[in-house]
Amino acid sequence: MIAIPVFKMDGKPSGTVEIDPEVLGGRVRAKLIKQAIVAWLDHARQDSARTKSRAMVSGSTKKLYRQKGTGNARAGMRRTPVRRGGGRTFAKQGPRSFKEFPKKMRRLACSSALLARIQAEDVIILDELVCNEPKTKVFAGMLTALGVKRGCLFAMHETNDNAHRSGRNIPDTDIRIVSDLTAYEVMRRPKIIFTRAAIEKLAGGKSE
Repeated sequence: MIAIPVFKMDGKPSGTVEIDPEVLGGRVRAKLIKQAIVAWLDHARQDSARTKSRAMVSGSTKKLYRQKGTGNARAGMRRTPVRRGGGRTFAKQGPRSFKEFPKKMRRLACSSALLARIQAEDVIILDELVCNEPKTKVFAGMLTALGVKRGCLFAMHETNDNAHRSGRNIPDTDIRIVSDLTAYEVMRRPKIIFTRAAIEKLAGGKSE
């Protein structure tokens, strides 16, 4: 079992939550995490780049002038890539075919990434989130009290509009639902903050 510290919103300790590594796959699978991150970034690309090849450029295919006897360099058609206005040598065409990344592999990669961050002591748990109205000052004060200075991933067990609106303007801070987490998001920020309900929903943790 791995003990994760629990804190209140004012930064005071409030016990621990124990997580069984077997719930998160038992071990860290570094290669699988890398595969998941590469696949996520690959699918996030816009993939809208299009250029024309020499076959797609309008213009005659006739040889500009005879091969020999003119005193000029040899020249072919006007659409050749070496001439201005010609087609591109390796034209970009799409859409690309993205590599499939199965759901079970995505889930295992996310669990493995979470286990890696827990073992590195980059995860803390918030005992209770009290956010009755959207106030960035309250959310930022909580992060300061918890010692988060360079950004974090804040994971909740369910949608909380007040919390989302309170933290969305804070730089380098991602607010997510725990069921929607990906390996890329887990590894992206320096710290991860779970609400107690979120960590129990994720891994069936036991409080002490």
